[in-house]
Parts: sequence; C-alpha cells; structure tokens
Amino acid sequence: MTRSLEALPKAHLHLHFTGSMRTSTLLELAEAHGVRLPTALSGQHMVNLSPDARGWFRFQRLYDAARSCVRTAEDMRRIVLEAAADDAAEGSRWLELQVDPTSYAVHVGGITPALEIVLDAAREATALTGTAVAVVVAASRIRHPLDARTLARLAARHAGEGPGTVVGFGLSNDERRGSTADFAGAFDIARRAGLASVPHSGELLGPAHVREALATLHPDRLGHGVRCAEDPDLLRRVVDAGVALEVCPASNVSLGVYGDLASVPLRRLLEAGATVALGADDPLLFGPRLVAQYRSAREDHGLDDAALAGLAKASITASRAAAATKRVLHAQVDDWLTGAADGADEFTRTATT
Repeated sequence: MTRSLEALPKAHLHLHFTGSMRTSTLLELAEAHGVRLPTALSGQHMVNLSPDARGWFRFQRLYDAARSCVRTAEDMRRIVLEAAADDAAEGSRWLELQVDPTSYAVHVGGITPALEIVLDAAREATALTGTAVAVVVAASRIRHPLDARTLARLAARHAGEGPGTVVGFGLSNDERRGSTADFAGAFDIARRAGLASVPHSGELLGPAHVREALATLHPDRLGHGVRCAEDPDLLRRVVDAGVALEVCPASNVSLGVYGDLASVPLRRLLEAGATVALGADDPLLFGPRLVAQYRSAREDHGLDDAALAGLAKASITASRAAAATKRVLHAQVDDWLTGAADGADEFTRTATT
C-alpha cells in the first residue's frame, strides 16, 4: 500500500511569495493592471532554462514580469491566502513564506507597510486554512549589502515563532552575483533577534560557495544546498553542524542544474544523514507544487512510505515552529504511517495559540 502524499503532514520551508502565485491569479492581475505577460507565463508548466547566466537572465525576466502584476495591498493579501490554501490542500501544516518587501514597497508606501501586509495576511490565512503561515524576510544579492541590513532590522522588529511573525532571514537571487561575505553584517543583526539564517547557496554554484556561506553567514538551513553532495567532506561538515537543506527538485531541473528528477542526489544526501526539507521554490515558473516533490522522491528515487515520513519529519524539525507544534506534527506523521486519524484540529489549536 502507498499512502496518500496529500494526507502526509509536512512543513514547507522554501516557497517564494511571487513564485507561489497561481497562474490563474497572475493572468487576472495582469489583465486588471494592464500588464502584457510573456507567453511562457500563460500556463502552468515547467520552464526549461540553461544553468548559465543566460538561463538565469531569462528566469529573472519572467519573475520580474510576474512581480510587476502585484500592485496593491489586496493583490499581496490574495497571494498569501491562496498560497496557504494550496499548501493546506497538500498536507502542509506549517509554511514559511519568503518575501523581499522591497519589491512591493513602491506600491504600498514603503518596506514596513509591505511586510506588515504580508504578516497580517499570514495571520488571516492561518485562521482560514489551518496551515500556519510564518514569514522569512529575504534580501537580494543584486542589491547593496546596506539594503540587506535595513531589511534585517525590519525583520528583527517583527521576529517571533508563531504564525504571522518573521521567523527567518534569507539571501536570494543569483548566487554568482555579489560577495556572500558582504552580507554577514545583515545576518548578524537577524541572528541577534533570534531569526533563523536561511541563505540560498549550493544550487547554481557548487561546494566552494557552500563553504563560503557556512563561514560567513552561519546558516541554520541552506536554501537548496543540494550540491553539497559533490563533496563528501563538505557534506559531512553540513551534517555534523546540523544545517538543514531545503531541496527543491523541480527547481534544480528547471534551472538546468540536473538533467532530470532522478538525477537530483536526494538519496546521497539522505544516506549521508542530511536533514532534508523538500520545497517547491517557485511553482509559478517551475510547475510542480509541494506534493510533487514528495512524489518524485517516491517514484524517481524509490523512497518507501517510512522514508517519506522521515522526510516530512525532517521538514518539521528544521522549521521554526514552536516545540509544542513540532511535537503534534511529528505525532501526526506517525499516525499517517500507521493509518491512524490525522488530528488536524489538534494541530490548528496548537499552532494558533
């Protein structure tokens, strides 16, 4: 018997705000705001890109086109509410949604209102869907490191551990741009506020970039980190340090890092003892959402239900949910494996109090 992956309780730790958007929502917003979209964004499918600078340029152009359709506070609220509803339908009980408030500040009066809109929507989404939604504030590598410090201070003012609070600080965009070490000051600010350090590293670039991130940003988790598998010594270091890896298989294939889903080194990471949390990254562009990543683990990598339950537990352990919430969710994963009731109501009460 293979159990329903939608029913498997899990946490979702790598999902970007704009990239979480439903295609239907993007098309509606584009029409409402008079934005002409590239044809690649007209339907839900995986964009195939080359792993070089040209491929990233195309990805960024598509992402910017989608982001340009988000013009109002209501647009922003809608994205959060729909992301939570989609996650809830896939068994995600805890979602950490990553956002750069700078991208939307011009439309809503600044980075502080932009973040507050997302946080307020996260609280509403938690109440409506039963999926607890927290926020990761992410700086961009293509902006000045001083901008990252400003975002870190903003994130610190809203730090917490429950739904509707900021739980982490990240660094996104092209790993090949800028100097990772230059962002260390921003991560120091976030760390002092109790926020998780969750920079992107180890997808477009290999082990050397991961080493730099470990040395300068002291991550709790790595966004992607999948290319640690290329260096056994580095992988042991990551495992020994307890750094979790937010592995997004569909993203890896869409960006040309691996030729197909079976080539993503998921088993190698797990066999080395890595804490792996599967994520969907940007399903607007990469197509598959969260459950599809678990389905790939089952079908492309041969993981049985016990191993899939282990992946779900790892995602919960690596999250910034409160200890009591983690205990409830771990128990629900055990219930999924044994066929017992899922206990969703108990989780909702625990997560929202």
